Amino acid sequence: MGKRMQWSALRLLPIALLSLTLLLASFIVGCAQIGGKNTSGSGLAEPVTLIIAFPAGGSSDIQAKIVEKYWSKYFNRPMAIEYKTGAGGQVGFTAIAQGRPDGSVIGGVNVPHILLQSLGAKATFKKDDFIHIAQVVNDPQLLIVSKTSPIRSLNELIDEAKRKKGQMTVGVVGFLSGHHLALLKMQDLVGLSFTAVPFEGAADQTKALAEGKVDAIIGNLNDVMRGMEKFRMLAIASEKRHSVIRNVPTFKELGYDFTSDIRRGFSVPAGTDPETVARLREGFRKICQDAGYQEDMEKIGQPAEYLSGEDFTAYCDRYFVEAKGLIEKYGLNNTP
Repeated sequence: MGKRMQWSALRLLPIALLSLTLLLASFIVGCAQIGGKNTSGSGLAEPVTLIIAFPAGGSSDIQAKIVEKYWSKYFNRPMAIEYKTGAGGQVGFTAIAQGRPDGSVIGGVNVPHILLQSLGAKATFKKDDFIHIAQVVNDPQLLIVSKTSPIRSLNELIDEAKRKKGQMTVGVVGFLSGHHLALLKMQDLVGLSFTAVPFEGAADQTKALAEGKVDAIIGNLNDVMRGMEKFRMLAIASEKRHSVIRNVPTFKELGYDFTSDIRRGFSVPAGTDPETVARLREGFRKICQDAGYQEDMEKIGQPAEYLSGEDFTAYCDRYFVEAKGLIEKYGLNNTP
């Protein structure tokens, strides 16, 4: 009897060892998930790539670097910025839309760029290819000339545009972009034609203006703040004068009902799981409310304005309807 029990125990030993091994393996995997890919409940794959659709040195790049600075405080993951530039942001926006929807790809997006470009004849992404995490900046646009230009006011620019009969050059960042649309709206308001000159990014655009290669530009406040001594701002396309440049009149003050801004935010590819989206939205909310982040934004003149992912999405949906109407009005739905 004792020998039979001993033999049965020996026969069961391998099974017991196998069960223990599987249990230990499960424990190790669980620990790896807690200490590896899901540390601090980030719910993100490792590592995280932040795609920026415009060249280094522009507003999008500078904003991204501030986020990168505070990223590790709220997400226990390394972040690497990757530039995918060209076509007024379309190359980078496409890369974001086509990224892996596992939290490993986050992208800086510009509105209305992503809405306008999604309506082009050769669009490489759709509006719904993105899940929005947060809006972080509302950057009003301005009409700007070089400090050395003889043009000193909006009225003088209009007079010069009349004289040049459509040959006045105005730099914009890409076609089917916020800058491009702002120029067309302004053109419609003043009843004149301008020659749009596209640039890959704001750094190239402002450099060309400073060097006298274009007559004027439609530019973002933040882009020109860093080289204010080189430029003369004729009008700002905001509802009221901006606190940073109180001496610059609004288009509305000058008799033109014209407002225009660039919204910048962060998005992930459609299909990213809701839990990861929720954690990203919460983390970005904390970053935007961080006192150090806000101080850094103020130092570089970034016009910070936080909207939650839900509110940013609602804004984009509203603007999309307007953008579609403008695209059709100006015949740009056949533009590549």
